Amino acid sequence: MRGGPVKNRKRHKRSRVIVMSVVGVTALAVGGGALLMTDNNASAAKETPAQQAAARAGMTVKCPDVATSLSNVPQQARPAVNNELAKMDSQVADAYQRLAEPGAKADQESVRTRVLDPLTSERRQTLDRIATEIEKVQPRPAGLDSLAACTVKQDQAAAADAQAAAQNTPAAGNTAPAAGGQAAGAQGTGGQGAGGQGAGGQQQSGPQRADFVDIRKVKPNVKNPRVQAKGSKGTFSSRCGRNENKHFNSDNVIVAPGVSNGAHHMHDYVGNKKTDAFASNQVLESAGTTCTNGDRSTHYWPVLRLQDGTKEFDAGAPGGGTEGNVGRILRPTSVQLSFKGSPVSKVVEMPKFLRIITGDAKAFTNGTANANASWSCTGFENRQLKDKYPICPKGSNVVRTFKFQSCWDGKNADSANHRTHVAFAAADGSCQQGFKAIPQLVQRITYKLAPGARNFAVDSFPEQLHKPVTDHGDFINVMSQKLMKQAVSCINSGRKCG
Repeated sequence: MRGGPVKNRKRHKRSRVIVMSVVGVTALAVGGGALLMTDNNASAAKETPAQQAAARAGMTVKCPDVATSLSNVPQQARPAVNNELAKMDSQVADAYQRLAEPGAKADQESVRTRVLDPLTSERRQTLDRIATEIEKVQPRPAGLDSLAACTVKQDQAAAADAQAAAQNTPAAGNTAPAAGGQAAGAQGTGGQGAGGQGAGGQQQSGPQRADFVDIRKVKPNVKNPRVQAKGSKGTFSSRCGRNENKHFNSDNVIVAPGVSNGAHHMHDYVGNKKTDAFASNQVLESAGTTCTNGDRSTHYWPVLRLQDGTKEFDAGAPGGGTEGNVGRILRPTSVQLSFKGSPVSKVVEMPKFLRIITGDAKAFTNGTANANASWSCTGFENRQLKDKYPICPKGSNVVRTFKFQSCWDGKNADSANHRTHVAFAAADGSCQQGFKAIPQLVQRITYKLAPGARNFAVDSFPEQLHKPVTDHGDFINVMSQKLMKQAVSCINSGRKCG
């Protein structure tokens, strides 16, 4: 069993800083706990336990993301609102556990009464408390109640795989063995199907066979804008290792400061050695670093696991096995951290403690508007995947790439939703009006896996089913002013440094 620190802190759930007025709540409202699934009432009583498990396979609780539906919370109300948002993530996680309980019926009425109705009631009460906290400072926001109702989403590929396993026959089009060489949903060291049991018997769901694709069957799809005469062609790199010091936790200091287990999944870290949910800017600035140039910046992303039955150090811990994140944590074979220029202009210095998130940890239920991670294989990186894991041939490694936003509003080091203070450049590389080009961070991470491997997946929130589209990268700039000046000079002068 691999070792690693698990801190004994009071457990809280994930939260986000939000703001005062509701945006587009009507469009996000989901009617009265309606189910996105087939009504199985007629046949539920006749189903075997294996068939009931198959019916539950791939079901996820889908709720409107309250944090992204709000903007501008009064500063005085943020601590209390933050705490209420943390409770909402706890409610969803608990509902997902009820949904996935062994032996629980999967018919529409049972799911409604056992999962959706209690969850909607809890969320409605929490939303009322959020509105009350805001009302203490500014006018009460309207429409929050419409964000209470949730649905259950059915992943049809997961259900087909699990049903085939329950009947001991392959699903249509799935004649090969499932990931790890066993039938989908099987128990054992290699099986990884929806509703299967992982190391230590924890419940786990996903990914499915449909989440993998042979990279050789993907057409080249990478297009880069032409670098113009006024562009900045240089590259500055930081060498920060591969997390050899085993810095892991399930916190997210950007999205959920002060909230233990705010990510509900384990993160890999390089760079700053003190990063956790409770690290202030002052703590980060005084910490040690794994970077050879003294860069104290923080870089983190969800761990990648080999779902081989290994009982990891976090098998019984929040963020790990208790939330369906099981298997052996893979150490990258390489981690490249590069800052690149703009194809149309020079770049300006990033502000200290600039925070950027790229990708969306909830893209499976939120939709892909903010999804941004790319998957590929070495030797095939002109073919990038957003919503599939790559199956790599012999001699080729799996590659994860995060290309961060490269336009900054010139004022803020963060924003309420952690997105609006930065933006992606347009197709030609230009920034929108009012934004300035900054060095673009590219995190490129590789892993050595067996040729044709399909038994790996990123950690995720329970309801996200370990889907590749939920992958994401995080960054906090803690470079010294001197080092940032060197980076910008290098990039603007067209050199390769670091």
